[in-house]
This record gives sequence, C-alpha cells and structure tokens, in this order.
Amino acid sequence: MLEEFVKDRYQRPIISLRITLTNRCNVNCLYCHHDGMITSKDEMTADELYSICKIAKNMGVKKIRISGGEPLIRKDIVEIIDKIASLEFEDISITTNGTFLEKYAEDLKNAGLDRLNVSLDTLNPETYMFITKKDYLESVKAGILKAVEVGFYPVKINMVIMKDINQNEIRDMFEFCKENNIVLQLIELIESENCDDDKFSADYHYKLDMIEEKLSEIADDVYERKFMQGRKKYYINGGEIEVVKPVDNANFCANCSRLRITPDGKIKPCLLRNDNLVELISHVRAGESEEKLKEIFMEGINKREPFNS
Repeated sequence: MLEEFVKDRYQRPIISLRITLTNRCNVNCLYCHHDGMITSKDEMTADELYSICKIAKNMGVKKIRISGGEPLIRKDIVEIIDKIASLEFEDISITTNGTFLEKYAEDLKNAGLDRLNVSLDTLNPETYMFITKKDYLESVKAGILKAVEVGFYPVKINMVIMKDINQNEIRDMFEFCKENNIVLQLIELIESENCDDDKFSADYHYKLDMIEEKLSEIADDVYERKFMQGRKKYYINGGEIEVVKPVDNANFCANCSRLRITPDGKIKPCLLRNDNLVELISHVRAGESEEKLKEIFMEGINKREPFNS
C-alpha cells in the first residue's frame, strides 16, 4: 500500500531509486540527454552502491533501476547486481543499449536482475548507424534475443520516435517485439537543457498523439499506469505497446515516484534540474551512521518539487 512509502512534500511516494552508474557510453546517439546528468568521470564502487541501496531499502524504496551512459560498460556490473539483489528489492532493472547484452545476459539473470529495457530505435542498419554512429545493430539484436532466451520477462525495447528518421518503422518494430514476446515502448523525443543540440529536438520532434489515437482504435485493451507518469499500455493482437510522453506533460511530474543518484554519488531530486543536488557519497565513505544517511536521503526527497504543473 502507498502508506508504506516515504513521501515528499507533495505527497508523492518514493517507490524507486534510479542509479546512473556511469556517464561513459560506447555509442553516440543523436538525442542523448545523458539521463539529465552533469558529466563526471567519478564512479562509485560496487560496495558503495550497495551501501546506498541498503539505506534506500531501509527507507521503504521497493525498486531499483540501473542506467547510464551504458551500465554494461562497467566490468563489475554483475557484481553490482549481485550485491543489490542481496537486499531483496521487489524489482531490479537495467536500461542498456544492448551492445554487451549477449555477453552478460545469463550472468545478470543469475545475479538477480529482474528486467531489461533495451534502447533500440530502428531495425534498419543504415538508420542505426545514423542514430548511434556505430555498427552494432546485429550485436544488439543478438543480445535482446539472448535476454529472452535466458528468461528475462518482460524485455522492453525503448524506441525514441524521430520525425523523418524512424517514425515509419513502428509497425516493423512492433512485429519484431510481438514475435519475440517483447514489450515495445514508444518514447516521444524531449527537449532538455542538457542536450548538446536543442535544435535537433526541435527539428526531429514527432508528437505521439496521433499514434496514440490509432492505438486506442485498434487495441484489444488499454491500461493506464498511474504511478508511471500516467503512461498507457495498449494490448494489440497478442503484442504490447507502451507510450511514454515527454516530461513537459504535467502528469509526469504529478505522478513521479522516483529519486535519482548521479554516477559521482549525489542525490538528484529531479530529472530536469541540476541546481538542487545533495551530496551523499562523501558521507558514505566517511562511514557515517545509518541515521545520518537517512537524514541526507530525506534532504534529497524534500527537495523534490514538480518541474511542470
């Protein structure tokens, strides 16, 4: 029940903790906003990550999501998942570009990872090269199928829709997902102050409203996920599509239940702000008490406020 969760000043429960392990990445996607993070070369160790997750668990956090950069670029990624899984969260997931997934999928599953989101915007090799500047498409597809094979469910594909780049590929991606028991997430391109080129967002922004209307017309069933920013899931002919609207949607903020941790160990109360970070890792390294660390977590939680309303 929601009463079990710590809440911020706006009565939003803190259900999940999103940890950005690294800013490093082996692809260079056109639209990447680096998960709203300021670039830093500092990264926390597996033991430090465990300590932070332990405090979060003791404060009622139920879910952990690992992201990057590319989290699987960390050579200790399996150790990290193993340590976090020992804390028995309800759900541990990773967002990855999939390039190392074939190598790590089975070990991650055995370590206790529950779910995977793979960023893949196209099945066309030329378009993939245009978006990422790399030729990894076949490796990514192999990694996705390996993840399904070793028992991950659901595997989700995150597909950012871009005008004049891939908006006509949704049907092909949906068929690929349906054939392999994968959930497709369509993501509307957002503008962010952290983007290297805001003009890109403006030029290639493609509103998903019309697509949602079509999905509503043909869906066998529709489900709204209230505490996932009000996003909707459409069930169509045995397949599943979720639509993720940009954060300028007030529902995103009103229903936000996530706290973030930067690669260098700061609490980040809001995806779109970097002016209210709370220092955490130095306190962990100093061996400060659990009560003190909980106070620092609460400081971060109390700095949460809706960016849009």
